[in-house]
Amino acid sequence: IGSEAREGDIVLAEPAPQGAGRHFGPKPARVTEVLGRMGEAKSVSLICIHAHGIPTEFPAEAVAQAEAARGTALGKRTDLRATPLVTIDGEDARDFDDAVFAEADGSGWRIIVAIADVAHYVRPGTALDLEARRRGNSVYFPDRVVPMLPEALSNGWCSLRPKEDRGCLFVEMRFTADGEKIGHRFGRGLMRSVARLTYEELQAARDEAREPQDLEAGHTARLYGAFEALLGARTRRGTLELDIPERRVVLSPEGEVLGVAPRPRLDSHKLIEEFMVAANVCAAEELERLVQPTMYRIHDRPSDQKLEGLRQFLQQFAINMPPGNQLHPRNFSHVLAMVKGAPHERLVNETVLRSQSQAAYAPDNIGHFGLALARYAHFTSPIRRYADLMIHRALIRGLKLGADGLTEAEATEMPAIADAITGTERRAAAAERDAVDRYLAAFMSSRVGETFSARISGVTRFGMFVAVDETGAQGMVPFSAMPEDRWEEDPATQS
Repeated sequence: IGSEAREGDIVLAEPAPQGAGRHFGPKPARVTEVLGRMGEAKSVSLICIHAHGIPTEFPAEAVAQAEAARGTALGKRTDLRATPLVTIDGEDARDFDDAVFAEADGSGWRIIVAIADVAHYVRPGTALDLEARRRGNSVYFPDRVVPMLPEALSNGWCSLRPKEDRGCLFVEMRFTADGEKIGHRFGRGLMRSVARLTYEELQAARDEAREPQDLEAGHTARLYGAFEALLGARTRRGTLELDIPERRVVLSPEGEVLGVAPRPRLDSHKLIEEFMVAANVCAAEELERLVQPTMYRIHDRPSDQKLEGLRQFLQQFAINMPPGNQLHPRNFSHVLAMVKGAPHERLVNETVLRSQSQAAYAPDNIGHFGLALARYAHFTSPIRRYADLMIHRALIRGLKLGADGLTEAEATEMPAIADAITGTERRAAAAERDAVDRYLAAFMSSRVGETFSARISGVTRFGMFVAVDETGAQGMVPFSAMPEDRWEEDPATQS
């Protein structure tokens, strides 16, 4: 009632008042907004956005503050514009948070990671800040991004676009040839990215021994040399290395699903990951040195209950796990190495993943189990994560880099903010999974009647979950729908 909605529209609605007496059947509702039409590709993400309560509209005051932003002057900043920093991101990225540089330093390596200076534009307590905190993070769907910051900042003044001056917070790190850190220093700078590269372009430059346009000779080799040193340190540290292929939904310009493709995992992805992990560790260490409030990124060891379930599962394959108090991430990686190439490799990887605790944000440190790190914080993505903005403000305050650092009120609110942004992160992940599932369902609906290779991914009392190898789509097969035959459930092996 009360709208111009038509049959087949997807709408938002609220309960409408009813008269006195008993009422049966569908209840009246008032349509508040028409989102789109059933069957329209763009409607998929809209459904997920509203179903999960993802904020989409920015308050007018926040938009005005973002649009009033202008470039950053050098002032007391360190001038990094002569340093050939480059951004390396996905093909469709527009919010460039980070830029990197590496060079030989004696027998070791010098690495600079420069991060967008979001704190310069988003001041504590402003409309921009309050809205960013409410959102907690950007949300990425196959066909769109719901940003944490208005586009004037996220894709504009904060984004480290090539050939444009941008303010940044940077960390300069020095490592031995074996990837062990010798020292680091933080600063506030003015930089100018020399190139915007994709992961594929950087990988091709490495594989084909040629430099991308705008990069000097040897630039790629130095980046990969530093990466290999850091990778060696990671291997010795013994991190949890899961091998679960990611898939991405491929859309047409009109938003129709063309297919599902594996998301490549290139060395260039790992390079940026290692540079960012190193910078994040430095941020946590620096804030502890400065005795500043810290928003740690924590990851607890698996619970005893989950470990016991995992042990029982692995015993089916004659694999044993050490006791919980002796458990280290490398134990899980050892298990995964044992099943590499086996028919049950994927199942073991997924079961190990399900046994892990969820990562979270917290002002009290318990370390990061998966990365095998004693301390860790998120510093490298302040355009899309509020936690990183908090870390920037704490560094600015501790290092006396400006008047826009962490306030006492924020320091007091740190536990509540940590809980809130942990919640928004999980909300975003659920919405993103929901959207991918809906796109996959739409894609598979056009292939009803075809035969696919699939595997059992889980078993319950009333049916089994089956995952299609080609697309990753999952569905429930009720036992009641299966042919009349004798079926024996083995919960331990999920079969």
